[in-house]
Amino acid sequence: MTIDRPFGKWCTCLVLVILLYACGEKADTVSALSVHEVMDSVITRLYAQVPAEQFDSIDDAFMLRFLTPEEKKVLATRYQYFRVNVPAVVSLMRHKDQQTVPFWLEDTGFIRSEKIVKNEEYEYEVWQKQFEPGLVQLGINGFDKHRPVYFVSVGPVNAADELKITDAFPEQFPTVSMKVGAFTYHDWPGLELTAVPPELVGQPLFTTVRGRAREAHVVGAFRETLFPSSARPDQVMLTWSGDPQTTMDIQWRTRPGVKGSAVRYWVAGTADTLEAKAVSNTLQDRMLYNDRYIQRHTAQLQALKPGTTYAYTVGAGSGNDWSPAATFGTAEDAGKGFSFIWFGDTHCFLDSGRMITLADQQQKDIAFYSIAGDIVSTGLYRDEWDRLFRYSGEAFSRKPLMPVPGNHDRQDGLGAQLYYDLFSLPHNGPPRVEPEASYAFEYGDALFLMIDATSEVTDHTAWIEEKLKGTKASWKFAMFHFPPYNFEEPYQDIQQAWVPLFDKYHVDLVMGGHIHYYMRSNPMAGGNVMNSFDQGTVYTISISIPSEHNDIGIEPYAAVRYKDGYFYQRVDIAGDVLSYRTFDDKGTLKDSFTIRKKQK
Repeated sequence: MTIDRPFGKWCTCLVLVILLYACGEKADTVSALSVHEVMDSVITRLYAQVPAEQFDSIDDAFMLRFLTPEEKKVLATRYQYFRVNVPAVVSLMRHKDQQTVPFWLEDTGFIRSEKIVKNEEYEYEVWQKQFEPGLVQLGINGFDKHRPVYFVSVGPVNAADELKITDAFPEQFPTVSMKVGAFTYHDWPGLELTAVPPELVGQPLFTTVRGRAREAHVVGAFRETLFPSSARPDQVMLTWSGDPQTTMDIQWRTRPGVKGSAVRYWVAGTADTLEAKAVSNTLQDRMLYNDRYIQRHTAQLQALKPGTTYAYTVGAGSGNDWSPAATFGTAEDAGKGFSFIWFGDTHCFLDSGRMITLADQQQKDIAFYSIAGDIVSTGLYRDEWDRLFRYSGEAFSRKPLMPVPGNHDRQDGLGAQLYYDLFSLPHNGPPRVEPEASYAFEYGDALFLMIDATSEVTDHTAWIEEKLKGTKASWKFAMFHFPPYNFEEPYQDIQQAWVPLFDKYHVDLVMGGHIHYYMRSNPMAGGNVMNSFDQGTVYTISISIPSEHNDIGIEPYAAVRYKDGYFYQRVDIAGDVLSYRTFDDKGTLKDSFTIRKKQK
């Protein structure tokens, strides 16, 4: 069959149009792979091909040789992307102190301008590129962990055009108006822009978090845990997610591949053994090269007898991979007294671990432990949690640990996922706050409000009032990381939102950390010192690692302060009497007071 020339020419043109359209579509679509998926694959290949002793020498040049062309493409286009409806100029603000320019920036046509953007801490170069209507794709911040990551603003090429931005990724970070006073990092909203070129003012500014520096972090990123997992259970820990009288949650760690994990338990002194199956999850810390994956197991024991001592062991199968038998006790009825111990910032130091084990040895009759945030120094690093659990000995396998997160437990705007993975806690917090970050529980005749002060303050206010108003408990306690009264950084938002509720419903004790010194206030109400404990709340701050302040200023509300040392606190409740004692790392009594409630 022959085709006359005009029709054949038309077909040839049609084919070219189709091909061009297909190529255009390919260029205007987003790769199916994400930066996270590519980096997972790259690190897996790197572990297989590069000896561990060479990890510290890995740099940008090595990575650009090691990556495949497809991997480079994803890393150059999938970090951030969005669509514009008109020709637009993208301005990328890059921190001047970042030593290595992202590999893709100049290759994709960005040009460094003479413009400068500043905030209160950093100065940024402005790199710019013009894009046609369609998809704008931007690459990683770098292979380093440079925390002041770049941010971008967008403006139309033609001032008369109405710019519309759609299909933005990451979708969780909104745009704000580019201007002096605007913020860029959600994990540091108080860091505001102080200098913006006039031609960029009013443009949509894509906000971000500093944690995005970690998405492709390889240079200096590899870590080794001192305490890797094995087939044998370790890091055995007790918590509650339900009623302390009738439930107990037990968590532990093994290496991956362990099947059929369970808890065997029995009333101490008897032989009638029960078994509760565990839920097992695989956790990854990509840069932890000697223990990248572990399994975390959680069993929730139900229908326990109040006021009863149980023995238990955790493990799997019929072999020898079971933990040594330990014991725990359920809470007695509300009329019985009890004691608990709380710590300020523990981080993951040998010193805090020694003090936890000291408390475990000297205070065996307590009911549970609490930590007021900054449990570890970098909550994203599982090797730090490994150190905390090892240094703490067996304390948390005998008494439940009920913590709250601090700013170190959720860093750089990336959340506190390891905190959630490791702890099984009540899911009864405020609706707009992540489950287990904030929660409440009652033990004996006491209500405990465990509040994540690193989350939005106003999201907690109604919940705090609901819990305080609804409880019948005589004693009321609140624990959160940022103390509203301290010499260094008073938290006005907490003082305005929560303190009036503590006054209204007479919270007896507020426990916090963060400032790294010891302070115990006189009873306070409305920000003023009161004459007696029944008229006000005691605010306390403690630290559980060595610390020293040369100058802790003047605090007229303070009853006792220590500018150095580190401590733990024991609280005893016996009917209408509360006894509070603070001990240092040697077990020496450093502070004490007693509250006697007036009979109603």
